Amino acid sequence: MENIRKYTGIVLFFASALTVHAQGLNSAYFTQGYTFRHIENPAIGNDRNYISVPGIGNVGFDVRGNFGLDGVLWENLWGQEKTTTFMNPNITTEEALAKFNEDINKIQGDVRVTLLSAGFKKWGGYNTIDLSSKTTFGAYIPYTLFEFAKNTGNERYDIGDIGVSAQSFVELAFGHSRQFNEHLRLGAKLKVLLGVARADLKMEHVTADLTGQQWLMSGYATADVMMKGFHYLSKDKDYKSQPGTYPTVNDFDIDGGGIGGYGLAIDLGGEYKINDDFKVSAALTDLGFIHWSEDMQATNESKSFIFDGFHDLGMHTGESTFDEQADEYTDQIMEFVNLRDNGDRGGASRGIAATVRVGGEYNLSVHRPLSFGLLSTTRLNGKYTWTEGRLSANYHAAKWLDGGLNVAVGTYGLSSGWILNIHPKPFNLFVGMDHILGKTAKQMIPLSSKASLNFGLNVIW
Repeated sequence: MENIRKYTGIVLFFASALTVHAQGLNSAYFTQGYTFRHIENPAIGNDRNYISVPGIGNVGFDVRGNFGLDGVLWENLWGQEKTTTFMNPNITTEEALAKFNEDINKIQGDVRVTLLSAGFKKWGGYNTIDLSSKTTFGAYIPYTLFEFAKNTGNERYDIGDIGVSAQSFVELAFGHSRQFNEHLRLGAKLKVLLGVARADLKMEHVTADLTGQQWLMSGYATADVMMKGFHYLSKDKDYKSQPGTYPTVNDFDIDGGGIGGYGLAIDLGGEYKINDDFKVSAALTDLGFIHWSEDMQATNESKSFIFDGFHDLGMHTGESTFDEQADEYTDQIMEFVNLRDNGDRGGASRGIAATVRVGGEYNLSVHRPLSFGLLSTTRLNGKYTWTEGRLSANYHAAKWLDGGLNVAVGTYGLSSGWILNIHPKPFNLFVGMDHILGKTAKQMIPLSSKASLNFGLNVIW
């Protein structure tokens, strides 16, 4: 638990570790033999029945944002094998801040593991059953916070709002799609949601004013954790900005655990064949919520306090270990947040973030195995809302082989993806990416804010 506490502060303020987001593989939306097209649009059926290999039928992660780990961590500077942060005084302010968005810096995503899935033709259409585990999380950080961390020389910083959010749940989905006439196909899914955990940290109206050699910080902080058996741990602490000792959150514990909430969601979709060459489709997925039985809340009772300021956290040093530096840094972060335990605030309902997709596909009449598709995707999730347009070229090379290449542009800039789908009876193997992996750190963590990987193995007949 001590290690969890140690790194919590760093993660909250510089959420540069990967966040992942499994909303389906958009690169495969127009791939005919791809088994899990019904995840993106429940109207789309399969020509074959299938059952997934437990745990590896459909595994995927996706991360997207407008700033990356390479903005926070700097490697191999000045010809030396070492890692430092952008706060290193030897890195100029212009160099450091050039890697951050000048408005709000966001990074988000999720991971999906299909525990078991099956699809079969019956009852006049195509039916699917899915049992999946999903985790989604993200962070938004104003540019001014990085200016303050770098200390650009101002005596006052209006930092604004900071947020970190995470959610994990299990989903049991039942889907059905059918052809209504030669042009129209419709489908829907009903999803039962079992909440595992959710956490939301918000800091609002944050400001920093220089007073002598220290900073007077002001703002409103709220932490809501919805998880069975979760509770905060506190200890009395002597704060520099106020006389006496006060109880403050410094750790947490989980007593037992279990299902923290229940919910429902629906997917709706349609596909319309205009003629042999043109087809359009649309879908609304993950429209629903989870009602959490407990909301353990902590807030900062004192809205202003003294903060020593940020200092570079070097990864290699002969004077102190990384753990010792992390301890000192986290103490400053905890002083900055200054949370007090408010206990259980009762049940709370939260949405799981809906996604809207609209697509159009054109089959090349002179060479029917080749098609071109245009897909618009919008994720509706408050401050984490994003949208993209993806243009793909798809090739059905054989009855057992298809795939494609694509490019996308949207809220988080330009990216490219691909899909390879191999499906001779009796198996289907696919692998693909919505964002091709770029340069990585030594630990194989992507340095950019866009990366994904999806793969799966299924039995088909």
